[in-house]
Amino acid sequence: MQIQINNILAPFSVALLSGAVLLIARGVTFKLLRGWARKTETEIDNIVIKAIKNPSFVWVLTLALYISIAVSDLPEKYVLYFSKALNLLIIISVTSTLSNLVWRLLENFIRKANLPIMSTGLAHGILSGAIYTIGILIALNLLGISIAPMITALGVGGLAVALALQDTLTNLFAGIHIIAENSIRVGDFIKLENGQEGYVQNITWRTTRIRLLPNNMVVIPNSKLAQSTVTNYYLPEKRMSLQIPISVSYSSSPAKIEKVLIEETQKAVLEVQGLLGEPEPVVRFIPGFGDSSLDFTLVCQIREITDQYNVQHELRKRIFERFSAEGIEIPFPHRIVYLRQEKCGIEGAL
Repeated sequence: MQIQINNILAPFSVALLSGAVLLIARGVTFKLLRGWARKTETEIDNIVIKAIKNPSFVWVLTLALYISIAVSDLPEKYVLYFSKALNLLIIISVTSTLSNLVWRLLENFIRKANLPIMSTGLAHGILSGAIYTIGILIALNLLGISIAPMITALGVGGLAVALALQDTLTNLFAGIHIIAENSIRVGDFIKLENGQEGYVQNITWRTTRIRLLPNNMVVIPNSKLAQSTVTNYYLPEKRMSLQIPISVSYSSSPAKIEKVLIEETQKAVLEVQGLLGEPEPVVRFIPGFGDSSLDFTLVCQIREITDQYNVQHELRKRIFERFSAEGIEIPFPHRIVYLRQEKCGIEGAL
C-alpha cells in the first residue's frame, strides 16, 4: 500500500515542481520578449507574442505532466497511452495556434504592402482548413492510423458528396471567383440589381453579407451575387462626380445662373464635408428648355458615394438663399386652361 502511495505522490510532486519552474520561466521569458518587442519597429514580434501567450500555458502544463510520467513507475503500456494523449494535445494546440498566427501575419503583410488582396472569412476558412488538415494527418499518424484507406474512401465517396453538396460547392467556388477577380472587396460600397446598396461586410464560404445604410444586413448567396449586375462605387476609386439638377424661370440669364452656382459651390468646398474642389465644379445648360423652366445641371466632385446626401443638402440650402438674395425665381409648373361654352337648344314637337 505504501509503495502504491509513493508511486502516486512521486509523479504528482514532480508535476507540481516542474510546472512551477516552467511557469516561472514562461513569465520571465514573456517579460523579456515584450521588452524586446517594444524596441523594434515591426509588428511581427508583437503578433507572435500575442498569438503564443495563452497556448504556451497549455504547453507548460503538458510538458510538466510529460516529465512526471517519464519519471514515474507506471507500467510501460500506460506510459505509452499517456504520452500519446499528451502529444495529441500538443498537436491540437500547436495547430490552432499556427492557424491563428499565420492568418494574423498574412493580414499584417497585406496591410503593410497595400496589396489588392482581401482578408475575408472565406480566405480565412481556406487557410485554416489547410493547416488543420495537416494537423489532423499528423495526429492520425501519431495514433498509428493509416491514412491511405481514408484517402481511397474519400475518392470513392467524393462524387456522392459533390452531388449532395452541389449548392454549397457552387457558392464556395463562386466566392473564390469573387475574391480572385477582385471586383468586389470587403469594405466596398456596392449597389445590387434590386436597388439595395451598402457596404460589403464579409465574403464567407457560402454567402456575402452587405450592411445597408439603415444598418440592416443583407445576406446573398455567392452564386447569385456572381451572376448579377453589381455597381461598385469604390472602383476604380472612391471619388466620384455628383450631378444636381437646378431649374430657374425663363426670365433668368443663363450666364448669371452659371456664375452664381459655381461661386456658391466653390465657397462651400472648405465648409461642407465630403465636397472636393478638384476638379473644379462646372455648370451645364442641360437638359435645357423645360415646360416652364430653364434646366441646369451642377456637376461637382465628392469624396465618396455616401457624402452625396450631406453635400446635396448643404448646396441646395446655399443655392436657395443666394437665389433669394439675387432675386432669381425658382418656377413652379402652371397651366392656363381655356373653357369654351356652347349654346344648346331644345326643340319641342307640337
